[in-house]
Amino acid sequence: MHPDDRQVASPVKGRGTATRILHRFHREDRERVDDGWPADAGEDGGQDAAVRTQVTHEQAKTILSRNDSPDLPFTWSINPYRGCEHGCIYCYARPTHSYLNLSPGLDFETRLVAKVNAADCLRRELAKASYEPSAINLGSATDCYQPVERELGITRSVLQVLTDCEHPFSIVTKSSGVERDLDLIVPAAGRQQALVLVSITTLDPALCRKLEPRAAAPHRRLLTVKRLAEAGVPVGVNVAPIIPFLNEPEIEQVIAAAAEAGAASIHYTVVRLPWEVNPLFQEWLEHHVPERAARIMARIRDMRGGKDYDADFAHRMRGHGLWAELIAQRVNKAVARHGLSRRPLVVLDTSRFKRPGAEAVPRQGSLF
Repeated sequence: MHPDDRQVASPVKGRGTATRILHRFHREDRERVDDGWPADAGEDGGQDAAVRTQVTHEQAKTILSRNDSPDLPFTWSINPYRGCEHGCIYCYARPTHSYLNLSPGLDFETRLVAKVNAADCLRRELAKASYEPSAINLGSATDCYQPVERELGITRSVLQVLTDCEHPFSIVTKSSGVERDLDLIVPAAGRQQALVLVSITTLDPALCRKLEPRAAAPHRRLLTVKRLAEAGVPVGVNVAPIIPFLNEPEIEQVIAAAAEAGAASIHYTVVRLPWEVNPLFQEWLEHHVPERAARIMARIRDMRGGKDYDADFAHRMRGHGLWAELIAQRVNKAVARHGLSRRPLVVLDTSRFKRPGAEAVPRQGSLF
């Protein structure tokens, strides 16, 4: 049995949250009650100092996810992993763990699912006569270069299929692990078929360790930007998410550092708190910045029409109102000051696509 999922749990080193919050589909709720008796030492009243990561291998049936959201610039995406060990407290993908009957809290960053047959699935799907090539994004939900990738190499196997087929792709990551695959990415970039976005939330290493406990340090991400740019890979920096009164004062500094490292474009989003992310994020604020928690949430609500979250496609990425407009102005002025672009400078080429051979698609059995 999980501990009381509404109880404020003590922070765990190396994890974004220590709470196994009940997901929204859960049929039962539990509340811890103090009956006056002291808790036994072995009772499940807290979290261990170290919580191990568990990885389950999954044989996926499909790997391409179609995007119908008008505010995202791609049609297809691939997420080799469910859950993400980086543990970013603000991660909008946390609620997806609810579909696995797991907690969007601690389970999301400690109980991962790896789609070990991703490359085979991709090869079959690209081989279908009905498939029309369109740039595929890797890492739109969970990071495709999270720590477990070093061992499993699923993302690399997917990139191998894409490069063999000369299929265009983009990558979004906050990991330096992307450098491992430069031997695949650089040739694709030379064909105008690769684009990488490195997410940099803050330049403050102490804040980074709390917000994104197992992601690469800020200086390491900037080095990754530099190495990608020097290798000829079109690289942008995603200043995301912007959180009022937390990393928002750093907007100009992050963009300046990105420009110095060699980024060509800048993208940004403001923090969004769908479903279970909202209580987890507010709990994090109370743990780490209690003196600013109310002020931060008040400003978030100012940008969300008085609500904690607004899912409207027109506003969910940027917010709306005075404060959202001020953030947009600051980003745009900093981008112009450093001669950067607000859009990727490369249009990914789909014309070279080579459909995988017929052997990639299972043959239909004969009726006779």
